[in-house]
Amino acid sequence: MLDQDFFVFLEYEICKAFDYSDNEAVKGFWCDGVLRSEPDKCYTQKFVNDNGWVMLKAFIVKDNALMEYLLTLKFGSKSLSRFARNLEIITCVPDPNTPNWFIIDTKLGWLEIQLD
Repeated sequence: MLDQDFFVFLEYEICKAFDYSDNEAVKGFWCDGVLRSEPDKCYTQKFVNDNGWVMLKAFIVKDNALMEYLLTLKFGSKSLSRFARNLEIITCVPDPNTPNWFIIDTKLGWLEIQLD
C-alpha cells in the first residue's frame, strides 16, 4: 500500500541508504519526506500492475538546502504481487545496506528505487 506509513518508512530507509552508500555524491544527504506527485489514478492497482512503477517526490537535504527530487519507485515481482492483494509492501524495500539500492542523479534531481 502506498500510504503515509509506507512513505515515512521509505523516507527513513532512504536516509540509511545514503549513509551506507559508497557514492561520494550523496555523502551528507538525507531525506525529509516522500509524497505522491501524480493524480490518484497513477497509484491504483491497475496502473501499478500495467506499468510496474510509480512516480513520487522525495525531499532531499544537503547542507541545509532542500531539493525536490523526482522519485521513480519500481516494483519487483514480490512487491507487485503484494500490492495487487492490498498487502503491505514495506517488506519489499531492500535493506539499506544493500549495494545498488538506489540510483541517483544529483544534477538532474532524480532518484530511482527498485523494490523486491
